[in-house]
Amino acid sequence: MQRLGQMLQQLARHRRQWETNMKASTAAAAFFENATVPSRLTETVGFGSNPGNLRMLTHVPESVSSSPALVVVLHGCTQTAGGYDHGSGWSALADRYGFIVLYAEQQEANNPKRCFNWFQAGDIERDKGEAHSIRQMVEHTIKQHNVDRGRVFVTGLSAGGAMTATMLATYPEVFAAGAIIAGLPYRCATSVPEAFECMFQGQTRSAQEWGGLVRNASSHQGPWPKVSVWHGSADATVKPMNAGEIIKQWTDVHGLKSSPSLSETVDGYPRRVWTNASGDDVVEEYVITGMAHGTPLAVGDDENSYGAAGPFLLDVGISSSYRIAQFWGLTEQNADISRVSAPSEPARRNPSPLVIDQPAADEWTAQDATRKPQQDPRHSRAPHMDVGSVITKALRAAGLMK
Repeated sequence: MQRLGQMLQQLARHRRQWETNMKASTAAAAFFENATVPSRLTETVGFGSNPGNLRMLTHVPESVSSSPALVVVLHGCTQTAGGYDHGSGWSALADRYGFIVLYAEQQEANNPKRCFNWFQAGDIERDKGEAHSIRQMVEHTIKQHNVDRGRVFVTGLSAGGAMTATMLATYPEVFAAGAIIAGLPYRCATSVPEAFECMFQGQTRSAQEWGGLVRNASSHQGPWPKVSVWHGSADATVKPMNAGEIIKQWTDVHGLKSSPSLSETVDGYPRRVWTNASGDDVVEEYVITGMAHGTPLAVGDDENSYGAAGPFLLDVGISSSYRIAQFWGLTEQNADISRVSAPSEPARRNPSPLVIDQPAADEWTAQDATRKPQQDPRHSRAPHMDVGSVITKALRAAGLMK
């Protein structure tokens, strides 16, 4: 009971911040209410058992190499795959550099705010739930388009950033690298109360503790994925300290010192780099000074500018999508690019009309999520369920959720 009381007090302290986020959310929704653009993505069905009940959408450029790279992109809460693609510019990058883009899209049946369930044990463990669905999408794409298994990458914003951390931890042998934007460390939360704590307060652990969570997520012994971390210093939705905790997690996994090997300024913003014994840059961090919650963009006509600005897609003069692709080695021109036709899929249907939905500032409405029947009952403990029920009632009474 004492712990429950402390949880309720913490939730009460976040009420003012939550109400501010609600106002920003309403403004964002109004801004994009009537904004539509043609979709560049095609939906694929029948890619696997899909235990997480997610949608799969891809963009295959007309010109790709005989064995192209693959970038998996995970949107934020309230967003669609098409909306985030339009804003972030990943399909435009794919057209220029000849790689394939794969989007996993959340459905309201799983989470009413379309957040990936980064805080549910049944969705963030290897071969379970949403993580397993994304893995099945990757395998389907690899086989369908002869993707180079050594060049598979994953990135995401916010809830998608947290799920990116999940994919890197649970399937480290699949991904060469990943990029976490305004996200959280892997397994920072496995319940609703912990999710709020991580978002609004942050959770401090030792590098060894954080790293252990990744090492225990699979039987993989290395090598480990490279990781790029991006966060705005003025982010009020996911506390910026989370970026530092992600760095601690992955520098420990890579066996690196806590101090960076290099500090520099890129497009006016500080970048820190951690280099391994072979001299390879394996972890990097960008702190976007003064930026709030969102994906950093550089909107313009030059070769390093991609995407479209809007609420939570922020034109701050640096294109995170381009810089991430550069960190992964995707911007090096491939001489083996040839014009090919995409193989036909056995079962496709047109995606829903593209509405540019931005991640609402109530991005992390974890309390609205519903657990899936595929969840392993070993991870469902009655005390957690009881506490969650009480907290949900308290949130409703406080006006923090419907």
